Amino acid sequence: MRIIIIEDERLTAEDLAETILQLDGSISEIVQLRSVKEAIAYLKVNPMPDLIFSDIQLGDGLSFEIFAAIDITAPIIFCTAYDEYLLDAFKTNGIDYILKPFTKDLLEVAFNKYKKLKQKMEGNLKQQYDAILKIFTDKEPPKTEAILVYYQDKILPVKLSDIALFYIENEICHLLTFSDKVFYPNKNLDELEKISGISFFRVNRQFLVNRKAVVDASSYFSRKLLVNLSVSYNEPVTVSKERTPLFLKWLTGTN
Repeated sequence: MRIIIIEDERLTAEDLAETILQLDGSISEIVQLRSVKEAIAYLKVNPMPDLIFSDIQLGDGLSFEIFAAIDITAPIIFCTAYDEYLLDAFKTNGIDYILKPFTKDLLEVAFNKYKKLKQKMEGNLKQQYDAILKIFTDKEPPKTEAILVYYQDKILPVKLSDIALFYIENEICHLLTFSDKVFYPNKNLDELEKISGISFFRVNRQFLVNRKAVVDASSYFSRKLLVNLSVSYNEPVTVSKERTPLFLKWLTGTN
């Protein structure tokens, strides 16, 4: 059995691959792809896998763009942090999903879904993916005004507009406000990236930055960019060379 994982977060993809192998040691190959562009290039010249696990929102677009460009004949299980947002479209089109953060139990259920999906492959999948892509691109997601955080024995709302950046430290997600207050969100960084809107940019695996917090950016080692912030933060915040074009476009407000 051959599996493809389409996921732009390397740690998430590796964790998913490791868990899949724990569930089924007979899997012969797991290929990890990071973007719409990479997935299209790979699928054009390689045999179709038996099963695809795919995130919805990748760094360079929605994964449905892959399935619009390539005639996919393999079942796809989407791994998403969208929660309930637009997921009724999947049920309508006979396509399944699992919610992030996933667990071993969820993935075990996903393999059972795979068997059911195989039975549905006689339909026109490309038409189904095109229909869902249209829903995702035509409809704006619900606007998130605030993030819930833990503070002592309370849960408080913090306005997105008051947040300078989200960051991971010691494997725990934090947020830093413009008034230099630190809180612990009730979501992980992947989930926060989905709901924070176009004012925030995921500069790397560790940081999600508010455009209002960016003072400027300068050259850094290995062709990275160093992001200078208007708030005090001790660690360097850098943008990888691969994400630099997207970051610069976002910084101008033309994303």
